[in-house]
Parts: sequence; structure tokens; C-alpha cells
Amino acid sequence: MRVIVIGAGIGGASCAYHLVRRGVEVVVVDDQVVGAATSAGAGIVSPWTARQVGPGFGLAARAGAYYPTLVELLGEDGEQDVSFEIVGALAVSDSDADLAGVVERLTERARQWPELGEIRRLDAAQARQLFPPLSDELGAVHVSGAGRVDGRVLREALLRAAQRRGLRCLTGRAGLLVEGERVRGVVVDGERVEADAVVVSAGAWTPEVLAPLGVRLPIEPQRGQISHFAVPGADTTAWPVVLPPTGHYLLAFPGSHVVAGATRETGSGFDHRVTAEGQREVLEHALRVAPGLGAATLTETRVGFRPATPDGAPIVGSLDGHPEVVLTTGFGPAGLTVAPFAGRLAAQLVLGEEPEVALDEVAPGRFSRR
Repeated sequence: MRVIVIGAGIGGASCAYHLVRRGVEVVVVDDQVVGAATSAGAGIVSPWTARQVGPGFGLAARAGAYYPTLVELLGEDGEQDVSFEIVGALAVSDSDADLAGVVERLTERARQWPELGEIRRLDAAQARQLFPPLSDELGAVHVSGAGRVDGRVLREALLRAAQRRGLRCLTGRAGLLVEGERVRGVVVDGERVEADAVVVSAGAWTPEVLAPLGVRLPIEPQRGQISHFAVPGADTTAWPVVLPPTGHYLLAFPGSHVVAGATRETGSGFDHRVTAEGQREVLEHALRVAPGLGAATLTETRVGFRPATPDGAPIVGSLDGHPEVVLTTGFGPAGLTVAPFAGRLAAQLVLGEEPEVALDEVAPGRFSRR
């Protein structure tokens, strides 16, 4: 069996990896467009702390719980440094009532999702011991199970491990090869590559890929501007993720490295610019929560285009009328949490297996049924 995966972001790389582990011949095609979400995303893995629960929450929660298993599999394939670390998270607020609500909500969720870990209420001084730049006006609820991951590092680990098992990678723009009523593969720069199935994991560019089939899924690019800081002299290795009520966030990586984000600019189109307003928004929110970052060095601001859907849930499943085409896309801001597990589910669909999680809420057909 041969499968073509269009898109080498985190979802496509994961699907390819899970397929080659099952002995499938896989070809990944990627056109290396600027602004792919995997390259820009911050990498918070803490779905259980979401303030709002909507369609796809169960999938996200399972995806977060799957990370240690994926790390173990990659370790078996020689990939020891995949960047994923459980560092905990701080849900911060200056409102005692808000923090009490957070404790209540997370305690309830921990009954179903023990991966959330231990829940502790912290005063401002205790919170700053864990994340020193924080404002002295913010208390926190600490959860021990939250993680962080560098999407670029994880994607490369998935692709390397898959290549050792025979994965073939092509660079170029893939056009669907449609003959009769069936997709037979792709054409890449004039090269015809046939396959038994095609997985489309093209992120915000998915509608362009599906256009030859007359399929119009409501996926739009949502620009995210995410800033990176160097904090000289600080050991940021164990700093937890910081989750304010606004939806903006802070997280740290080893090497005195802190990330702040992010804008959610619906209707942006594929505009790659770092804008003055976007930079202001990120800095304003970051410094309000962590004024101690005021002396940090702003090293770069990355721009990525999240594939956003109207209901905020991803799209995972076989395409109606084309069972040989499987989609894993539309992850919005949750890509680095959900996509690795969604890639596994897409692999199960390709193999004709019942996916281990029901996909009704995230199936592509939900839009055509409206």
C-alpha cells in the first residue's frame, strides 16, 4: 500500500510516521511555504486548562494525554530529543473569585483527565518563585501536568524517524491526480505519483489543495504574531507555562528563552508582515502579566497562519464521496497539541481501522450537512 501525505507540518509528519511504523509505503509532499503554523507556534500542551470547552475538546484532551506515548515511540526509533517536557502551568489572575472558579473547574476535569496532574492554589510570591518576571499582583492556580514542545524540533524528529523506516520526501506543490471519480495520487512538478490513498494535511492551504474536487471547506488563514525574548542570566529551563484570562500566554524554553503570544487575526489572509498593532498587542499583554520581562531582549517575532474553522474544531476524517482522501487539518491555535494525535487517527482511517476516538464532531462532512 502506498499513501501520499500532502503537508509536512506536525499533522502530516505524525501521520506519515504512524503509517510507516505499520509498514506502509509513504511519500510526503511539502512546498515549504512561508508562514506554516508548525514553524511559528508556541507549543503549549495543556488542553485540560482551556477556559472554554467547545466541539473537539475530547479529542484535544486525548491528544494531550498521548504525548508521552509518542515520545516513547520516537525514543524506540532513536529520537531522544523531541523537545517535549512536562513543566506545569500557571493560570494567573488578580481576582480571588476567578482563581476559585479555576480550581473548581480543573478539579472537576481532573476526575476524567488525571493527566492534568496536581492542582495547587498559589499566592503571588509563590507564583513568582516559579516564573520570576510575573506581576506581584497576580495569584495563580498551578497544574503539574501541562507541557511544552518546540514544533520545529518535534516535526523534524518525526520525519527523521519515518525516513529511517523508508519515508520518501518530495519538495514541491502537490496537485491532486483525479481520474474518473477517484483520486489516484498527485502530480508534483510534472511528476506523477500514484497512491492508494491521499492524506491532506495542508493547514491553511487545504482549500487550494481540494479545489480540483469541487470541495469547499471553510478553512481560513488566521494570522498569529508570536514574540521571542532572551532573558540574560535567567535559567528558564523549568519555568512553567503562564495562562492569563485573556487567552494570551507566556512560556519558556531552555537557554534564557521566553515566548509571548499571540494575536488571533481572523480575516488576515496570507499577509506575512509583523504589524505595529500586532507587536503592540503582544508586548502589552506580556508586560502586563510579566513586567519583569521589560528588560528582556526582543529577538524575533514569528508569523504563522493557523487553519481556522468556523466552529473552532479541527477537521479529521475521510472526505465525503472520496474515501481515499483523508483530512487532518483545521487545528487553529491548538495545532501543536492536537495534530500529533490527529495524525495517528488519520493513519488508522487510511488503514481501514476504526479510529480509537469518535470523530463525529470533527468530521469534514459536518460542514456539508449544515
